[in-house]
Amino acid sequence: MDTKQVFIEQFPIFNTLSDSEKQQLLQMVEYKVRPKYSYLYMPDESSNMVFFLVKGVVKIGTHSSDGKEVIKSILHPFAMLGELGIVGEEKRKDFARAMNDEVHYFTLRVEDFKKLMRSNHQLSLQVLGLMGDRLRKAESRLESLIFKDARTRIIDFLKDNAARRGRKVGYEMLFKHSLTQQDIANITGTSRQTVTSVLNELRKENLIYFNRRSILIRDMANLA
Repeated sequence: MDTKQVFIEQFPIFNTLSDSEKQQLLQMVEYKVRPKYSYLYMPDESSNMVFFLVKGVVKIGTHSSDGKEVIKSILHPFAMLGELGIVGEEKRKDFARAMNDEVHYFTLRVEDFKKLMRSNHQLSLQVLGLMGDRLRKAESRLESLIFKDARTRIIDFLKDNAARRGRKVGYEMLFKHSLTQQDIANITGTSRQTVTSVLNELRKENLIYFNRRSILIRDMANLA
């Protein structure tokens, strides 16, 4: 099957398209590959493209006034990114950067995407649902930063990743990742030293085991 055709089948958001609309979409998208650690887009660039990730891991983030990196989200295959151009963003406020593997993705011009949305009401609802989900996650993260202490935020991060991307190994949950401890700090609004300390405490308590590429949660219910 053609690479572009596979792309359409991998993204449920396009399930509502008719055959003719799918053929139209195939003519609109462009396939790209970028090396690890490269930027897909940077702040102040035009928000005229939507990206669809098919391989690799991408972090979305920004930098504080003192240059500290703040990671807003980590995206895995079959995620859409750069979508704020659809709702009026003209210039990027965030960056999107490949992590420690090359990334494969498709690009679609915002104007072409809007054209499809105008002709297909169900696609518009799908996009609205995705953006609403992103907004709820952002609000939840803000509440966590305000009301929860550092240890709790790090534990919530572990639980969330295990629930979304982990696999059961007996009574335990294992999830693989491509994050450094500094990355985890940048996501949870803590410091690298705090992340190291909390992870080591949890390991001493026999609640988790971890190495550079994976974390094993021994008992989700008791992790607190």
